[in-house]
Amino acid sequence: MNFKAQHITIEKALSQACNYITYTDARILLQSVLKVNHAYLIAHPDQNLIPIQIQTFQLLVTRRTNGEPIAYILGEREFYSMKFKVKPSVLIPRPETELLVDLALERISIDLPCKVLDLGTGSGAIAITIAKHRPLANVTAVDSSVDALAVAKKNVKYLSVSNVCVIASDWFGEFAGERFNLIISNPPYVVIGDPHLSQGDLRFEPRLALVAGSDGLDCIRLIIASAVSHLTVGGWLLLEHGYDQAEMSKQLLEKAGFSDIFFHHDLAGVMRASGGRCERFLQESC
Repeated sequence: MNFKAQHITIEKALSQACNYITYTDARILLQSVLKVNHAYLIAHPDQNLIPIQIQTFQLLVTRRTNGEPIAYILGEREFYSMKFKVKPSVLIPRPETELLVDLALERISIDLPCKVLDLGTGSGAIAITIAKHRPLANVTAVDSSVDALAVAKKNVKYLSVSNVCVIASDWFGEFAGERFNLIISNPPYVVIGDPHLSQGDLRFEPRLALVAGSDGLDCIRLIIASAVSHLTVGGWLLLEHGYDQAEMSKQLLEKAGFSDIFFHHDLAGVMRASGGRCERFLQESC
């Protein structure tokens, strides 16, 4: 895009950008360029932009016009009232995943030590948020992607958490004989060939973190089947899944011997998370 005036004010910049993108996207991008908040834009509509600001804003609007997610353009996304660094090597943290964190925090005492495993951590959003709210928890965040691990480690440092350990592992591969009080995961659960993969932000996100076989359940099956060998007695497994995968997740949890199985819907009313308590092998210290 090219601005059609020699002197561009905040108001005109937003107006012209709205010919290409939404107002919300435009103002977020302009806030980033000017390093101000929304209130500042409202209070200073007649402020002129300097050339470098105009050039930078035009570039960002062009990227957004081409479909690139705002989170990747800015390099960050808010999750649970914290800002996480993100890159195209990790999924963009989403509001619905905050539900999974809520469910975990309900099951982790604030006064007692606890071992937590976050499988497929990506940006580290789940692991770091739990660690921030449960400082006595010892949280292990794992991913098989080297690039994702680099992002997670950067967020651990950026958000100053000392009780998260980031480890390279293909699911439970590095944890033979180790048990946790709670295992949590937002695994890949999209069906191969799902038309949504060619729409919106998903076009730019890593396929490895999205797609899980012909029914989207490959990773969920593996996690549920393996989790009983890595949970303490009474330990919880919590999973995010697709809108139509709750019933199959329930069957898999029942087959694996989990009790207190539950489903929970997100704010949009979608069945978004399932979980259960490990009590199958009490004599074997499950």
